[in-house]
Amino acid sequence: MQGELLRADQSRSPLEDQRSSEERLRPERLRTDCPVLLSERLVMRAPHEEDIDALAHLANNAKVATMVSRMPHPYTADDAADFVRRTKNGDIGKCVYAITKAENGAFIGCCGVEPHADGRTVEIGYWLGEPYWNKGYTTEACHALVDMVFRTRQDVDQIDARCRVMNVASRRVIQKCGFQFQGSGLAASLALGSNVPVEWYRLDRKTWMSLRSWGNIA
Repeated sequence: MQGELLRADQSRSPLEDQRSSEERLRPERLRTDCPVLLSERLVMRAPHEEDIDALAHLANNAKVATMVSRMPHPYTADDAADFVRRTKNGDIGKCVYAITKAENGAFIGCCGVEPHADGRTVEIGYWLGEPYWNKGYTTEACHALVDMVFRTRQDVDQIDARCRVMNVASRRVIQKCGFQFQGSGLAASLALGSNVPVEWYRLDRKTWMSLRSWGNIA
């Protein structure tokens, strides 16, 4: 098999080799507007294969899966490997982050940005492994994510966020980041196999600019 692949490569024209090289670089190009983010205690960067074991361990928790929309439960190592592969290929959107601790590189959760069809709105999502709850990490990660969006994407006027009605901790994070309540509705939950009540919040650019110090948010 290796010989067959080698012969196939050797038969390509220089133009085909150039195209092949561009194809290999495409996943990295997809993340050019998603720089590595640094905060006081966190590093947020692209998910890696080295994250698979920790990802599978932390995500295989009904308390996590039932609070986000597209996480299956149970969550296996194969699910984690597929997630990492799809983020590299750009299949889950162009801006998915692994949240890691700056002090030791430990993987603790994920967050991401998903554009809306209107081109002016993006939606953020996040989850953290249960051992890392109630330590301020989620708020810290969301602050960094929101700042990145508004500072690097001048076409974005507003950011949306949603949480389950019963998810008090997530609601608190959203409010601490300056989002304002917009309404309620239903959203699909893959883990539960049904729709669940959610709350919808929004942060516009003007509000962010008035709160960008973040220290002014209770």
